[in-house]
Amino acid sequence: EVQKLNQQLEEKNGEIQQMINQPPYEKEREILRLQKTLAEKEKAQATSDVLCRSLTDEAHQLQRKLASTAEMCQHLAKCLEEKQRKEKGNSDDQIPTERSNQLLDNETSLQALICNLQDENRMLKQKVAHV
Repeated sequence: EVQKLNQQLEEKNGEIQQMINQPPYEKEREILRLQKTLAEKEKAQATSDVLCRSLTDEAHQLQRKLASTAEMCQHLAKCLEEKQRKEKGNSDDQIPTERSNQLLDNETSLQALICNLQDENRMLKQKVAHV
């Protein structure tokens, strides 16, 4: 183990000597190359940080939108259940056909709205999972 470490040390010393023995313009060129590489990595890191923050913000927005959509779906489902219960209670009383048609139209529009909200909810879940 010591021999292995000594060999690595000798290799590093050789690299250092090689750098020291290089002409000054080659040293400057190497320094400029390293500075350029460092600048590129810092720029990439900054870009990555900005993208990460952006994705985090978008994920939070999508989560809030998903929560509000879920609440809306629950509310609409409760409304639909109440209307169905009222409809069953009133079916014994022979609702006039005009009112019956209006209730059916309301129920159909509520069901369409629920379907739309469920689709939007599904898409938002997919977006959150992707993020």
